[in-house]
Amino acid sequence: MTATTVHTTLGSPLGDLLLVGEPSATAPGGTALASLSVPDQKGGATVDGTWTHAPEAFTEIAAQLTAYFEGARTRFGIAYVPGGTPFQQRVWQALEDIPYGETCTYGDIAARIGAPRAAVRAVGTAIGRNPLLIVRPCHRVIGANGTLTGYAGGLGRKEQLLRLEGAACMAGTLPA
Repeated sequence: MTATTVHTTLGSPLGDLLLVGEPSATAPGGTALASLSVPDQKGGATVDGTWTHAPEAFTEIAAQLTAYFEGARTRFGIAYVPGGTPFQQRVWQALEDIPYGETCTYGDIAARIGAPRAAVRAVGTAIGRNPLLIVRPCHRVIGANGTLTGYAGGLGRKEQLLRLEGAACMAGTLPA
C-alpha cells in the first residue's frame, strides 16, 4: 500500500472491522477499499505507522456496511484497490457473483472460472487470500458436503454472516 493509505475502524456485529483504503477520484465517496479485516483474522491487515487515520474517508463504505448488517443491503457498490494474481482475480470475481443468501462450493467456483476439478485446492487458497471479507462474499462458499469450512475470519463469523443473510447450507439449515 502507498503512502496515501488511509484507515479506520467500524463497529459491527463481528467486532471492530479494520477498513483500509486509498483515495480515488472515481470511487463512490472518494475512497477505494484495499482491505477489510475482522479482529484476529488469519492474514488480516494491521495498521502501518505510515497510514493516515481518516474515518471521514470511509463514510460511504461505512454506510453500506451498516446497511448490510441491518439487513437493508444485499449488494455493495464499493470500488476496490486492484490486487491479486490473475487467477485470484478470477476467483474473487466469481465470489462477487454468488447471490445474497445463497451458498456454493469450492468446486462450483472452480467450474465457474473454467478451472479443472483438480484446482479446487488452488481455488480455496485464492479465497483464503481475499483481502475484502464481507464485501467480497467468500463466506458464501462451503464444503462439498454442505458444511462450513475455511474462513479467515473464523467459522463462527462465517456462520453469523450466513445467518444474517438467511442462507442454508446444502446439507440443511445452519446448526442451531
